[in-house]
Amino acid sequence: MLTDTPGIHHITGIVRDAQQNVDFYTSVLGLRLVKQTVNFNEKFTRHLFYGDETGSPGTVLTFFPYPAEDDGRIGKPQISTAALVIPPESIEYWLDRLTAHGVDVDGPIERFEQTVFRFSDPDGTHLELVTGESSVEPWDDGPIPAQHAIRGIHSVTLLSANVFVTASVLDTLGFELIGQEGDRVRYRSPGDRATVIDLLDRDSDFGREGAGSIHHVAVRVSDKDQLYEWHDLFRERGYDVSRVKDRHFFHSLYVREPGGILFELATEQPGLTVEADLDMLGQSLFLPPWLEEDREMIEGQLQPLDVPSPSELNR
Repeated sequence: MLTDTPGIHHITGIVRDAQQNVDFYTSVLGLRLVKQTVNFNEKFTRHLFYGDETGSPGTVLTFFPYPAEDDGRIGKPQISTAALVIPPESIEYWLDRLTAHGVDVDGPIERFEQTVFRFSDPDGTHLELVTGESSVEPWDDGPIPAQHAIRGIHSVTLLSANVFVTASVLDTLGFELIGQEGDRVRYRSPGDRATVIDLLDRDSDFGREGAGSIHHVAVRVSDKDQLYEWHDLFRERGYDVSRVKDRHFFHSLYVREPGGILFELATEQPGLTVEADLDMLGQSLFLPPWLEEDREMIEGQLQPLDVPSPSELNR
């Protein structure tokens, strides 16, 4: 029997430069690089995972770096923005920190009784920091003092080509309509982290996928059996749905709903720490068993990547 998703699993974007991406998300935002691997569909493309200490579901941002990628353009149908949670008392800390690192900040503003400020990463990915409560524990060994550290994902914002259909999909997944401010309609799932999706009910030009765009958002499901049930439901409705895929760290499927947004449904287990030394997460290139025999060839095709250790981040 299908059950509602408790919230977002991860968010995946497209960028151009892997080293620039690592430097920004680890040294500026203070997230942990918990896994560097490759796109399992394109083995000569890196796939970088950032999150809390263990990369637990609801904390993870992932990126595909394509060095020759053209700039993306934000528009429908796309995920326009990824938002992260910070403690309410950390507003001034983060405004000062981002400004000190040369990041242009828009805000703060008030939204749904929370403080929000907006900025972009070096590739132009639209990001927000949002004050709020979270069950996520901060990463103690990162460069940000624990009392100010990011507490996982807050939300994503969607620009749909058909807001009514996308709203129906959110309802099907278990997100409940909880309010509206202007043209922003808020939905929330019943979990304890990464529970918010905002749907913008506004006219927008069409977007273009590329560097700085968000490729998809994944929501959490309990196990692989649930994925097969979701697959059958989406197929019965005529949606563009993939088969269930083995991503080694989780199983998942993709569905492009009629509003044009690409959702992934991903299991919470086995997780990003499977077969990993917790102290060495993200320090070397991980390859799944079916690609291990090609390691020398794959590493020879990838641009070198300098990954700072926790001690280097804290200098």
